[in-house]
Amino acid sequence: MRIFITGATGLLGRALTLRLLGGGHQVTAWVRSPDRAVQLLGPDVRLANAAADHRTLAAEIAQADAVINLAGESVLGGRWTAQRRQALWQSRVDLTAALVAAIKAAQPRPAVLISASAVGFYGDRRDELLDERSTPGTDFLARLCAQWEQAALSAAEAGTRVFIPRLGIVLALDGGALARMLPAFQIGAGGPLGSGRQWIGWIHLADVVAVIINALEDERYSGPAIAAAPAAVTSLELAKTLAGVMHRPCLLRVPQCALRAMFGEGATVLTAGQRVVPLRLTELGFKWRYDNLESALRNLLIEDSPTIERIDANSPQPHNPHGSRYLEMNPPDLLLRHTNRVDAPVAEVFSFFSKAENLGVMTPADLHFQITTPTPIQIARGTRIEYRLRPGPLPLSWRTLIEGWEPQHLMIDYQEKGPYRCWWHEHHFRPDGAATVMEDRVYFALPFGVIGAMAGPLAVLPALRRIFRFRAQAMRLRFPG
Repeated sequence: MRIFITGATGLLGRALTLRLLGGGHQVTAWVRSPDRAVQLLGPDVRLANAAADHRTLAAEIAQADAVINLAGESVLGGRWTAQRRQALWQSRVDLTAALVAAIKAAQPRPAVLISASAVGFYGDRRDELLDERSTPGTDFLARLCAQWEQAALSAAEAGTRVFIPRLGIVLALDGGALARMLPAFQIGAGGPLGSGRQWIGWIHLADVVAVIINALEDERYSGPAIAAAPAAVTSLELAKTLAGVMHRPCLLRVPQCALRAMFGEGATVLTAGQRVVPLRLTELGFKWRYDNLESALRNLLIEDSPTIERIDANSPQPHNPHGSRYLEMNPPDLLLRHTNRVDAPVAEVFSFFSKAENLGVMTPADLHFQITTPTPIQIARGTRIEYRLRPGPLPLSWRTLIEGWEPQHLMIDYQEKGPYRCWWHEHHFRPDGAATVMEDRVYFALPFGVIGAMAGPLAVLPALRRIFRFRAQAMRLRFPG
C-alpha cells in the first residue's frame, strides 16, 4: 500500500514507519523538518513538506491508499499556559481538520484514515471501568481528545473508513513515559506519581504497531477502540513492577503538589486515572503480544541486552585481517557482545545495515544523531563517516573509519575521532536458514579517564545496553519475517 503519515518522527511514528517499510509498503511522511526527518527515518521514506498549501496536501493524499495521523505536540512538553493549550489544540484538532479537508478534496480518496487519540478522552474516572461505550470526560485533555476524534470522524462523510485508536501510555525504549521514569529508578530514587492509586492504561509499542497494521486492511477496524493492554495497573503497581524488573527499590513517591508545581494543570496527565478495558479490540480478536506488564518491561529493559565484560585471556581475539595497529596504539579493556536473529536473508539484512544513511534509523532519537558527511556514502574499506550526537547536555563529534569490509560477512569500523579511548566494532553476519544472525563485538575503553571509569557503570554502560537493545528491536521491525 501507499501510506501517507503524519507524526512519523515521533515515538510511535518511527517504529510504525520501520514496520511499514518491512511490510513492503511505500511511505510518505509529512514533516516540518526534512533534514531532521531523513536522519530519523532513513533514505527509503519519501518526505512531503508540512508547510505546503491545501492543494498540494490534497494532491499528496490523492496518491495514498491510507492516511495515518499521529501528529501532536507532547502534552508533557511544558506547563499548560494559554499559549501551550493553543499549541496542543492546533497540533491535534486543527491539523486533523486540515488533513480531513484534504482527504475530502483528494481524487481519488484514500480508503482508510487511522487517526490517533488517547485514553485521556475519559478524564479522571478513578476506579470506574471504562470501555468504548463510556462517556467522555470534561477536563481540558478530555475535551481535546473528543474534538480531535470528531475532526477525524468527519472523513467518513467522504466514504473513507476511519479508525481511532485511543492510546494508553505507550511503553517503549525510545522516549515517552518510560524514558522519563527510568533515570530516577536507575539511581534507586523511583516511585509512584501522586497518590499511586490512579489507574494507568498502558500498551507495549509493538502492540500499538500491530493494531495499526491490522487496521490498514481489516475493514472491521472502524470507529474508536481503546488501544491498551487488557489489564490496567495502578501507578503504584507500575512503579513496583518497574523497580522489580530493574532490581531497584521503590521507596520515594512524587507528591501531587510537586507535579503541580512542575506542570501546572498538565499534571492531570500524570495524576488522573483511567481504568480502561479494550472491549473493541477483544471483540475483533486482537492478540496482544504483551498483555502482562512485567513481560512488557522485561522485553524493553532486559531482553536483547548485550553482555559487557572485562577482556581477559579467555576473551575472543579481535578480527584484524589487515594488521591494523589501532588496537595496539589504543588498547581496549572491555568487550561488548550482542547477538540478534533477524527473519530475513543475509543479503537483505547486510544491505540495510551497511548503508550509512540508515544509522540514524537504528539509533534512539534522544541521542540527536546526525551524519555530517555528504550523502549518499559509498561504503568500502577506508571510508570515513563523520557524525554528531548529543547523549547529554554537550554535543559530541565522531569520525569512523571502515577498516574491514566483506559484504554479507563482516564489517569492521573503529573510532578515529570521538570520546572513547578505544572503539573497535566488528559486525559479523551469518545465514541461519532463511534468517540472519548478526553478532556485534565491540572492543572498547571508557572515555574521560578517571571520570569515565567512575561514571561508566552508572551512565555509559547502561546507555550502550539501551542503544543495542533499540537497534535489535528496530531491525526486527524492519524485517518482520
